[in-house]
Amino acid sequence: MIGIFHRMTFRGGVYLPEDKDKTKGLSIQPIPIPERIVIPLSQHTGAICEPLLKVDDLVKKGQKIGEGKGLITSPVHSSISGKVIDISFQPHPLGNDIVSITIESDGKDEWVDNLKQNEDYLSVEPERLREIIKEAGIVGMGGAQFPTHIKLSPTNGNKVDYVILNGAECEPFITSDHRLMVEKSSEIIEGLKIIMRILSVKKGFIGIEKNKPDAIKAMQIAEWGTRNGDKSAIEVVGLNVKYPQGSEKQLIKSVLKREVPSGKLPMDVGVVVNNIGTVYAIYNAVRYGKPLIERIVTVTGDGVKEPKNILAKIGTSFDFLIQNCGGFSGEPEKVIMGGPMMGIAQYTLKVPVIKGTSGIVVFSKKSEKTDSNYQPCIRCGRCIDNCPMAISPNLYGLYAERGMIDNAREWNVMDCIECGICSYVCPSNRPLVQFIKYLKSEVKKQNKK
Repeated sequence: MIGIFHRMTFRGGVYLPEDKDKTKGLSIQPIPIPERIVIPLSQHTGAICEPLLKVDDLVKKGQKIGEGKGLITSPVHSSISGKVIDISFQPHPLGNDIVSITIESDGKDEWVDNLKQNEDYLSVEPERLREIIKEAGIVGMGGAQFPTHIKLSPTNGNKVDYVILNGAECEPFITSDHRLMVEKSSEIIEGLKIIMRILSVKKGFIGIEKNKPDAIKAMQIAEWGTRNGDKSAIEVVGLNVKYPQGSEKQLIKSVLKREVPSGKLPMDVGVVVNNIGTVYAIYNAVRYGKPLIERIVTVTGDGVKEPKNILAKIGTSFDFLIQNCGGFSGEPEKVIMGGPMMGIAQYTLKVPVIKGTSGIVVFSKKSEKTDSNYQPCIRCGRCIDNCPMAISPNLYGLYAERGMIDNAREWNVMDCIECGICSYVCPSNRPLVQFIKYLKSEVKKQNKK
């Protein structure tokens, strides 16, 4: 029997209704090839890509169709074979219209030629592994979408001691990582080994909330099957169920008891954290030469007839995914990309699945709270007590209302991870996350000046 190690937790946080029962036991399902896809040239933090094709060009599945200039960027690839029918600004699930390539399927789903496979991938040199990950367009798939090859390149003399795989999936409703761990556990272990080779790390952890016992068991069995001798370089860690357990700094605190200082990154304390989906994509890129062109998306909520965990091609419209879940169960009130705490409400279903789309949650009118009125702060302190970053959301709300940007900067507004807890617990229904996003955008404008 392999033990589960119970670690420290982090300060603050809340216990949320999980709402995962609809999909946590459902296997990942493929769906038909869409008639057309829309590939945004920005699906990552950093410089937007430039198109490598023009209208009427033929393209194959896995072909690179966009590439950016500069250090921080990530290429994009076609997820189907067919013909380019449009290159123009299209709606993007993160809000702005983005230059996108629309491809019409030829129904053949033919892969690009000469995918480079590596059977002995753990003997490949670290620098070559980074290059494969870069060319595959792999980014953080937990939502941040930061280019993974940059994350795996220590700077400023930082030495990485540990790698942590983030299998917490603490957002309500979403089960895409859960199902990936249950169904693709061996591949995830191999992906972790690749990362450990790149960083010359001897110890890796897989952090999973204890409400996923089947995922914990699957990962333990997969880890046990790859051991050499009695001592393992990989440890499965059972985590307390508390939101936002899956946030990088909170996960590091829970697993390693290390604090990431204000303004610093995990690498500054010798840790690299990667999402489960990202690691699975790394394995497929290094072992089989496959770029990141599809991902698992949980489509759920009381607003869809048949909630599912879907293997979706990047560029597939939200509308197509919902249709393949039986359509709406009634009149929808809100459609969110991601979970209800940190997700983004959509104004159209014509937006495409991108690399950071972990889920689509649909609320019906009967279930979604529609009262948008908020009241003045009553100084109750709930937002402060529950804030996992030990900052003062109540003050940020006041600063935003009064345009006091410098004060917000002095009180470390940039440390906010936008987890949504402050808005969730506020009895005055104050939109504190929106206030904070406004302040952070103003601080960034000042920094540019």
